[in-house]
Amino acid sequence: MSLQVISIIGLVLIFAFATVRSVNMGAVAFLGAFLLGTFVFDKSNDDLFAGFPGNLFVTLVGVTLLFAIAKANGTVDWLIHSGVRAVRGRIALIPWVMFLVTSLLTMVGAVVPGAVAMMAPIGMNFATRYRINPLLMGLLIINGASAGGFSPISIFGSITNGVVERSGLPGNPVLLWISSLLFNTLLSVAVFFMFGGRQLLGRRVSTDPAQQEDEPTGGGGTATATRTTTAIEATTLNVQRIATLVGLATLAVGALVLEFDVGLLALSIATIIILLWPGVTKKCVSEVAWPTVLLVCGVVTYVSLMEDVGTIEYLGNGVVGIGIPLLAAFVICLIGGGVSAFASTTGILGALIPLAVPFLQTGQVGAIGLIIALAISSSVVDSSPFSTSGALVVASTPEEARDTTFKRLMAWGMSMIVVAPVLSVAIFVLPGWL
Repeated sequence: MSLQVISIIGLVLIFAFATVRSVNMGAVAFLGAFLLGTFVFDKSNDDLFAGFPGNLFVTLVGVTLLFAIAKANGTVDWLIHSGVRAVRGRIALIPWVMFLVTSLLTMVGAVVPGAVAMMAPIGMNFATRYRINPLLMGLLIINGASAGGFSPISIFGSITNGVVERSGLPGNPVLLWISSLLFNTLLSVAVFFMFGGRQLLGRRVSTDPAQQEDEPTGGGGTATATRTTTAIEATTLNVQRIATLVGLATLAVGALVLEFDVGLLALSIATIIILLWPGVTKKCVSEVAWPTVLLVCGVVTYVSLMEDVGTIEYLGNGVVGIGIPLLAAFVICLIGGGVSAFASTTGILGALIPLAVPFLQTGQVGAIGLIIALAISSSVVDSSPFSTSGALVVASTPEEARDTTFKRLMAWGMSMIVVAPVLSVAIFVLPGWL
C-alpha cells in the first residue's frame, strides 16, 4: 500500500473518530500526524512542526480574543439593540437584523460557531415572542454567519486565502467575500418567503425598553424593573464600548486598507483594551475559541504532512483523470458540502482546497471560480443540525418546537449538499469568467 493511500485512510479515520466519538478533530489530527509521520513516513519532529500554521494560530487567537472582549463589555449587545432600533420595531425586519449583525460579527473576526452561539438564543427568543417561524430565524442567522465568514479578516476567509496563497494559486480575497455575501443574501431572501416571512410584513413592536411587553414571571414588578433596567443599559454607549468599536474599525481599516497582519493587529488591539480595563476583560482569554484553534491547526498540520508525502498531487491527478472538467469541479464541491454537513467547515476548508490544487493547476477551470464555489458549497451546509451552527439553532429552540425544527433543518441542510454545488458551479465555474 502506497504512502499516499495510507495518508488518505488516516484522514478518513480522523474525520470518522472525531465525528463518532464527538471529540476535537484537531487533536485527533495531531495524533494522526505524530503516529503516521513518525512510525510510517519516517519524518523528524522538525518535519512535523514545519507544517504547523503559526500565522494562522496568531490570527485565530487574536480575532477571537477581540470578539470575546466585545461580548464581555456589552459592545455586541449594543450592536444588536441598535439594529432593532434602526428598523423601528418592524417584525419582518428583525430576522434581517439578526442576519446583518451575525454577518458583521463574523466579518470582523468572530468564528462562525461563536457568532451563531451568541445570536441563536437571542434570535430564537425573538422568534418565540413575536411568532416568527423558528426555521426562518435560524436559517437567517446561519446564513448571515456564512455571508460575513469569508471577509479577508474573518476566520473562514483567513483559512481559505491562506491555503490558496500557500498553494501558489491565484486568489481574490475581496471577490471571495462579496460572492459569499451575495450568495447567502439571495439564499436568505428565498428562505424568508418560503418560511413565513410574508406574514410578518406590516407587524410592529415597540423599540422603547420601558414600554416593551414583558413575559410573565414570578418576580412581579421587581423582575420587570430589572429586565427594563438591563435593556436600557444595553442600549447605551460607554467608554469601553466606544473603545472596542474604534478597535474593530481599526482592525478593518488596518487589515483591508493598510494590509497589516490580521492576527498581530487584532491581538494588539485586544491587548490594549485588556490593559485599559483588566477587571472586565480578565476572563476573556479563557473565552478565546481554543477548540477552533486546536481544530484548524491540527487539520492543517496533518494536511501539510499529506502534501509532504505527495498525497495532494496523487489525489489531484485522480480528479483530473475524470476527464470532464466541469464534472470534476462539481465532484470536488459535492465532497466539500457532503463532509462539511457532518463535520467542521473550518477543517474541510483547510483540507479540500489543497486536494484540488493539482486539478486547478491544469487550467481546465478557473481557479478563483472553483475556490469560491468550493467555499460556498462547504459553508452553506452549516444549516445541517449535524453541523455546529445547525445544532446551536436546534438547542436554542423552545422545547415544544425543537423536534420540528431539527427535522426541517435536516431536510434543508441535506438538500444544500446538492443544491449549493449545483448553483455555485453554475454561477462561478461554468461561465469561465473567473
